[in-house]
Amino acid sequence: MGQAGETPALTRNREATPCRQPARGDQSENPRPTGSFVSLSWNADRSHPAGPASASRPDMVSDREEETVSLVRRAPFRVVLVALVAAALSALTVAPAQAAAYRYWGFYQLADGAWTFAQKGPDQTVPKDGSVDGWRFAVADEASTRYPRAVLTFDQVCGTTPAEAGKKRVGLVVDFGRPADAADGATPPEPKALCAVVATDATSAVVLATAGDVRTEKGLVCGVAGYPTSDCGGAVKEVSPEAKAADQPVTIAAPASTPSATPSAGATSPAAATAGDVTTTPTSGTSGGTVVAYVIAGLVLLALIGYLLVRSRSRARQDA
Repeated sequence: MGQAGETPALTRNREATPCRQPARGDQSENPRPTGSFVSLSWNADRSHPAGPASASRPDMVSDREEETVSLVRRAPFRVVLVALVAAALSALTVAPAQAAAYRYWGFYQLADGAWTFAQKGPDQTVPKDGSVDGWRFAVADEASTRYPRAVLTFDQVCGTTPAEAGKKRVGLVVDFGRPADAADGATPPEPKALCAVVATDATSAVVLATAGDVRTEKGLVCGVAGYPTSDCGGAVKEVSPEAKAADQPVTIAAPASTPSATPSAGATSPAAATAGDVTTTPTSGTSGGTVVAYVIAGLVLLALIGYLLVRSRSRARQDA
């Protein structure tokens, strides 16, 4: 029947198909996806918000994902923003409430016809000849100012006191305050004015001593001419409505002469002379510490508003 061997049909099939078909269970290196899978992948590429390229690249995110990440990143900033605004509002509301009231002697100097706070203490201030010192005992806090309730010029106080060689003349106005300013409701002495004739290098503390004994504690003036007899700059927990009330004008008669000087024979006594100008200051006001708190809070709010405007414009440019 012939020589055994390979049949022509089988030989042609092997030559036409050089690569063997994978056996069952074998996996090809690049399996061809089915038609349904190809269609699904194509649709996913076409429907991706960022386009087909982004769908095949894991380093690219969609607009929605980017927006979510942006919100997460901005969350700490918003927390800080809310905290700063809350702190600013707290400074505005808390600062006035922290003002403490004290009962003390205030030291002032007359400048351009008005009382001003002395820049230094009485033991460090050397007043010039022709100047006027003022003292006022009162209850006051950081939001109120209590000046002497009358303004007397140097001529009104020292006009009848002759000058002495090697000495200077300094006017002195001492206002002992109101009964509402006293710790025990006692009636304070009447305000007085006198002309102090002291050495040219004398301090305001020496000038004040011409009004009477001065009681001091730790550098603070606690009592003048025996008033008050106790306490020294003590804190006042509750200020009475009478102490909060605005000051009323008072009349202080100019002195006829001073104990340390002898008036000239032709000098007349203007005992009836009174202060022409009177300074009254209401208790309501804004202290320096409160002003600083308001200024800081305002600057913080302005800075936040400016930052938000710049950030908003920058983001608008990016979106465009």
